[in-house]
Formats: sequence, C-alpha cells, structure tokens
Amino acid sequence: MPPSTLLSRRDLDFLLHEWLRVSELVERPRYAEHSRETFDDALDLAERVATEQFAPHNRAADLAEPTFDGQRVRLIPQVRAALDSFAETGLLTAGLDATVGGLQLPHAVAAACFTWFQAANVATSAYPFLTLGNANLLLAHGSPEQVDTYVRPMLDGRFFGTMCLSEPHAGSSLADITTRAEPQADGSYRLFGTKMWISGGDHELAENIVHLVLARIPGAPPGVRGISLFIVPKVLVGPDGSLGERNDVALAGLNHKMGFRGTTNTLLSFGDGAHTPAGRAGAVGHLVGAPHQGLAQMFHMMNEARIGVGAGATALGYTGYLKSLAYAKERPQGRPVGAKDPAAAQVPIIDHPDVRRMLLAQKSYVEGALALVLYCARLLDEQKTAPAEADRERAHLLLDVLTPITKSWPSQWCLAANDLAIQVLGGAGYTRDHDVEQHYRDNRLNPIHEGTHGIQALDLLGRKMIMQGGAGLTLLTTTIGDTVERASKAGGEASELADRLAAAVDRVTAVTRRLWADGDPVLALANASAYLEAVGHVVIAWMWLEQVLALPAEGAGDAFHAGKRQAARYFFTVELPRTGPQFDLLESRDRTTLEMRPDWF
Repeated sequence: MPPSTLLSRRDLDFLLHEWLRVSELVERPRYAEHSRETFDDALDLAERVATEQFAPHNRAADLAEPTFDGQRVRLIPQVRAALDSFAETGLLTAGLDATVGGLQLPHAVAAACFTWFQAANVATSAYPFLTLGNANLLLAHGSPEQVDTYVRPMLDGRFFGTMCLSEPHAGSSLADITTRAEPQADGSYRLFGTKMWISGGDHELAENIVHLVLARIPGAPPGVRGISLFIVPKVLVGPDGSLGERNDVALAGLNHKMGFRGTTNTLLSFGDGAHTPAGRAGAVGHLVGAPHQGLAQMFHMMNEARIGVGAGATALGYTGYLKSLAYAKERPQGRPVGAKDPAAAQVPIIDHPDVRRMLLAQKSYVEGALALVLYCARLLDEQKTAPAEADRERAHLLLDVLTPITKSWPSQWCLAANDLAIQVLGGAGYTRDHDVEQHYRDNRLNPIHEGTHGIQALDLLGRKMIMQGGAGLTLLTTTIGDTVERASKAGGEASELADRLAAAVDRVTAVTRRLWADGDPVLALANASAYLEAVGHVVIAWMWLEQVLALPAEGAGDAFHAGKRQAARYFFTVELPRTGPQFDLLESRDRTTLEMRPDWF
C-alpha cells in the first residue's frame, strides 16, 4: 500500500515518541492505564476512519454544498455517515476524563488523532471540532445538571454544539453585541437577537444542536464586562433528557464561503417568533455560571478553537504537500539543465531544482507547524498532570503565550504551502481535477477563523508578551534558551543552528522592550502583525532545532531523518533570515501606517 497522502504517520511517530516522548506520560496516574500500544492503536483507528469515511466525500461536499429550502438544511448523505462512524470510534472523547466516558488519552495523542480527520475532510471534521469545544467549556463552567443534560449527549454523538459570538453589525468587536437575555420567573432566560457566521448553526446531522450564545442581561455593564453566556438548544430538553418542542431559534440564511463549503455557515435569529416555545416568542436559554462572566468563559472554547484552527491549517498544508510530492515524483516533464539530447526521456519534475525548492519549503512549513501544534498539546498535558504546581503553572503560561502564534503561523505559512502545492502541479494545480485547489480555498479561511491575523498579533504583543510584568516574554525566551544551550553542548551543526536562533531570540527581547519603551500602545501596536510573523518564525525555528536534537547522529539515521535535517537547514538558511528586516522595522517604531490618513487612499 502506498504511503498516505493525508499525513505522514512516520512523522507523527517521530514527533510523539522520539521527540515529545509521550509514552513517559503513562507513569502519571491520569494515563496509567495506557501504553505505547494503546496510543498507536488510537492513531491507527484515526487514520483508518479518516481515510475510509472522511476523505472520500471531501470533494463531493465541496461541490454540493449545503442548501436551505426555507424549512430544512440538506447536506450530502456521506457527511452524516462519516460523523456516525466517527462517533462510534469514541475519538471525540479521546482526551476527556473517564468519568464522562472519555478515553483519557494524553492530549498530544488526541490532537494527533484528530489531525487525521482535519487532513481528510476539514469541513466535515468541523462539526465534532465545535462540539468538543462546546462540551469542554460546559465541563469547565456548567452545572452538573447542564453537563448531564447537554454534554453527555454531545459526547455520545447525539447532540452537536456551536459557539455564537459575532453579530452582523459587530463582527469581531464583541463589546458591541446587542443580543439580549431577559430573565424569566422560572430561572431561565428568553433571548432576542441575531448571530452571524455561525458554523454548524443548523443541520439535521444530530438530534439536537446546543448553541452557546453570548448576550446581555438588561442592566448589565457596558462593553465586554456585561456579557453573559447562555445555553440555547435548537430543541428544548426535558428534565428526563427527552426532546420537547422547537426552541425559537431560526435559520435566516446560509453563508456561501470560498472554502469549508461542506460546513453549514449560518445567520441565526433568536426570538423572532418563528417558533413559540410555551406559546410565545423568545429563545429559551440557560445561564452558564454567574452573570457577566460570559466572555471569560467563552475564551475557554475560543483558545481551544484557536489551537484547533492552527491544527486544521497545518493538516491542510500537510496533505497538500504530500499530494504535490506524489505528483512531482510521477509527472515526467522536461530534461535536466545542461541535457543535450532532445530525444532523451523526460525526467520526473522532482528532478528539477526549483520543484525541489518548492517541496522543501512546504516540508519546512508543515512539519514545523505540526511540531508546534503537538508541542502545545503536550503543554496541556503538563498543565493538567505535572506533579509540581510550579511546572503546571509554567506550562499554562507558556501555552497562553504560544496560542496566538499556534493559531496564526500555520494559518499563514501552511496556506503558503498550499500555494506552492498548486505551483508544483503547474496548470493542473488550479483545476478542480486535483485536490490542491480545494485545500488552498479551505485554508484561506483560517487566517480569519477564531480571530483574524491582526487580532492575534494584538493579543501576542499587547497582552501575552507583557502580562505579569513581562513574565510571558521571559518564559518564552528562557525556554527557547534551554534548547539553545542543549544544542550548543551537542556541538556540530546543532551548535551552529543554536547560535543563529540565540541571535534571533535576543532580537525578540530587545524589540519587545523597544516597542513598549514609553508605554504608548498606539505606537507599540502599529506594526503588531509584523511582530507576530517575526516571532512566529523564531518559534518555528525553535521547533526545528528541537527536532534536530531528537534525530540520530548525522549519517546514522535513514532517509526520513536525513529529510528532517535538510528541512531544518532550509528553515534556518532561507526562512529565519526573513525576520531581520521585520525586526529592523519594529525596532525603528515606524509610523508610516499610523500617519497614513483614510482620505489619502
């Protein structure tokens, strides 16, 4: 059987076992029932179901996107069949506690498993992706009754979940939402308002849809301090778990996007009287936790989703890379430079240096991004299970700092990998005869999903790097410094790469301090996107140096290890130097953008 063109299992094994050493986690009580064998079995299962149930309808769902006839949303039947198969695997609960029916696998293993589904069919995988985030939020902030009523059916695959934040007039500015929640005598609320861009907002793939909705209670403080979070099911659920009447949540229309076309994306109306639970208008909702804590609670789901978006972007970049690699090995075209005989046989295009350049760039992006995604998942394992509290707190802070990078760097550079995959295929690449065209369109949404590139830049530079008196910056740079020290001691090429990374880290520290020298946020954040891109490249260089240190001695490994080493060389030689001009721009505190007036455009 030829190797998969979804993901590289060899790479996953290397990252999980040779680098992150996840098998050592079985020594901790939470994972004591597991072993390397159970981890590998879960990965085998994920690869098989993703390959057999998700990948085959990826193109069909793109070409026949959901439709709405005014009454029902219709999707191709393969979507429901795939999701039913996914539910049967139990992989939705892979990382959850056994007390709620979870497999209690390490989060690094669970993340690797789900990446198979994102690579196979990112649109269909969006439904369980959102459902798991919804369930995790309610497990953290919901009452026991809410967990029993809504979470357990979601984990069984009977209910699906969403997150309802944006509104047509507000977009990403959640301070401006106007959906209101009016308290009722029985302790429930009635919600009135409109939510936009709600993925998975309506369908018939499950018995029910559990919406998590941000809204304001009358008299709430202005801005984000007055936002509360509510559970609003599509169908009301009785005390015994039985389904009741239709709630006043109506689909106002479907959005038609350039990618993720198999995922319903909706405009939802709450409380417009399309349905009248208990005989009157108003969507019945239930408050999660205390009033006015909704945004903090929702960040539990949003931060999880941000890392998940980065994982999805990585998966799309990775499968595009593997498909362009397979094409390059099989497609004969042209002859080597310097070949004199026009009658000589054509060579596979991978023999041409420029094609190898494009493949090597893709490899450096997607394998570096996958390392970052799994490293973050490993940090979550540390946050939850490290024996020492100081280690748990350290993992939590480092994960906070890395979250905007993990969301945005793969969304930018694995999209660049998709662009190169199209280029490798040449004229065939932008036709619908090949998957790489769809992968690019799907991935183009990820720089916008769960907070735009610019929002993540503001979060990184305006919050994460300076919070707690700069503790985030210090932790990131000292952690990278530990890797640099190990690489320096290793000698050889690792030491040379360490010197280059150390110089880049020094610039991160100096530039961050320079930007905040006078505490002016307007000037400091004027070029925040350049900061995110530069620091992101430094972080990926760190991920590559970590992988180099996990490799056998040069010449002692196989072709896989040699390819890893060459990709690391490429990233340090071609990509890391890109940060120099970006850091120069930032250090100068350039005002060009600030001084550009709207009427000059």
